[in-house]
Amino acid sequence: MAAETARALTSRAPAKINLSLHIVGRRQDGYHELESLVCFAGAADILRFTPEDDLSLIVQGPTASLAGPDHDNLVLRAARLLSERKSCRTGAFHLIKKLPVAAGIGGGSSDAAAALRLLAQANNIGVHDPALLEAARRTGSDVTVCVDARARMMRGVGETLGAPLRLPPLFAVLINPGVAVETPPVFRKLGYERGETRPQNVHPPVPDGLSFDALIDLLAKTRNDMQAAATELAPVIADVIEQLRSAPDCKLARMSGSGATCFGLFRTCHQAALAAQAIRARHPDWWVKPTMLR
Repeated sequence: MAAETARALTSRAPAKINLSLHIVGRRQDGYHELESLVCFAGAADILRFTPEDDLSLIVQGPTASLAGPDHDNLVLRAARLLSERKSCRTGAFHLIKKLPVAAGIGGGSSDAAAALRLLAQANNIGVHDPALLEAARRTGSDVTVCVDARARMMRGVGETLGAPLRLPPLFAVLINPGVAVETPPVFRKLGYERGETRPQNVHPPVPDGLSFDALIDLLAKTRNDMQAAATELAPVIADVIEQLRSAPDCKLARMSGSGATCFGLFRTCHQAALAAQAIRARHPDWWVKPTMLR
């Protein structure tokens, strides 16, 4: 038992936050093309891995019951896809699920990316190995950006990644009101026809190394094109954003991904903590998390 414990590996699976999300068109195959500035939060799931002969997964934690059947989890899908493409030993995964599910913060995708990182570490595979990146792409559109979880632009259906970006310290409050929002209905509400492009939705360039004020100014010129559609499906999103916007010192409030998780940006950790405390007191049934984005 001690030998097995010594070989266990652990990785965080951080929440992915879409600071902006522009939908620039829809391909003939039905997939939507996007341009999004993404970053990653301190809030995370935890994934542990022990090399064994059989592939398995146990899911526990505060949101485990909402994560769906273990056998269909993206962690196992990613592991199988990598083992089909690369000779590697798999084993037992233990996922501690803390992040909200179907929440617009890429929790399942980040879990899958963590599984690929752990398998890479256990089998001496580089995280930029083509087989690993192909497994990530086939697992899900957000998995690739989560493999190397650093702020960057993401384009296409998630497969085209920009270089890592140095962002200023971003203190945030994440809020999920406990309403799951599935992505396909949100996309349908956007009303894009196959083959349609909207060049007016192109995202402005994001320079590296922006100051806090410069980044807030840039983000004010962007948006989340899925926010209005998601709010029609889950009107509570509007309430969440209003709670954040009305918090003292909040510089920007917006929905992440396809919702329903929203974020507010603050200049300092203290400001974010105070805002989270006040909102949690008013809405004890909401998931409210002060965190840092990077």
